[in-house]
Amino acid sequence: MSFGAASFVCRTTRTVGLVLFYYVFSIGITFYNKWLMKGFHFPLFMTLVHLAVIFCLSALTRSILQLWTGKPRVVLKWAVYFRKVAPTAMATALDIGLSNWSFLFITISLYTMTKSSAVLFILLFSLIFKLEEPNPFLILVVLLISSGLFMFTFHSTQFNMEGFVMVLLAAFIGGIRWTLTQLLMQKAELGLQNPIDAMYHLQPLMFLGLFPLFLYNEALNLSMSEKLFRVTELRHLLYSLLMLTVGGLLAFGLGFSEFLLVSKTSSLTLSISGIFKEVCTLLLAASLMGDQLSMLNWLGFAVCLCGISLHVGLKTFYSKSKSCFF
Repeated sequence: MSFGAASFVCRTTRTVGLVLFYYVFSIGITFYNKWLMKGFHFPLFMTLVHLAVIFCLSALTRSILQLWTGKPRVVLKWAVYFRKVAPTAMATALDIGLSNWSFLFITISLYTMTKSSAVLFILLFSLIFKLEEPNPFLILVVLLISSGLFMFTFHSTQFNMEGFVMVLLAAFIGGIRWTLTQLLMQKAELGLQNPIDAMYHLQPLMFLGLFPLFLYNEALNLSMSEKLFRVTELRHLLYSLLMLTVGGLLAFGLGFSEFLLVSKTSSLTLSISGIFKEVCTLLLAASLMGDQLSMLNWLGFAVCLCGISLHVGLKTFYSKSKSCFF
């Protein structure tokens, strides 16, 4: 085997390995949260525990990196922290909180399909913040994704309006979230290009932003629940805490695996692998969770994927055109 062929095989193997690593956490946390919600009906408290675990692991990772490199990690001043990071943290907290909350009401397949519509809102806010240039093909992208979503939810046997509205609202807020995240990480003066540093700074404000909603909606019921505060046996308490912590580890692993995939390959690889991840999630939901999907639902999913694929293709084409021009 020539050196060029060996190098290609090595790069391909590494890329496939990173994609599978990302799939384990991305698909794993979706099914894990849905499974956990069957017996633990406190999604906002679960999200708060996840945020605490992510913060602790981010702080630990930063300390290890600082010892390894000998260079101090970035720590933002309070004024900059609240002014620049707070909007992104609030949007991220609501996106994740509503997404986890929706698992009480809807199936994984409906969640996956509806969450895919976040591309529409990311596109909308990217145009508003001038991160994306308008072009006529974007109209086709919007039509494909929105019509695919309509076909998927039309006459769905397992449709729940409350859960659907929650995920749709989460997708809308997710559009704001990822647009603000992009702006935050592109500001070189903040020094948050490394997602570990970004996660470390985001988690405390996300926790504070979601905590009032938890107090209003879940605190009283949780205080009277035998899952935690009124537990009769210590092993039941330890089991609940362990299950919540495992979800936090998966959430941290998802962020870390996304960073690895983008840094070692490209954002295009993440986008394309995300499309196939949706397919895998729906197939697993139908086979493992018993989600019922009609032919019209599958057709709607295919139409939606075409819209997402077109959007990824357009971004690739225009980015290459710009690089060739400059």
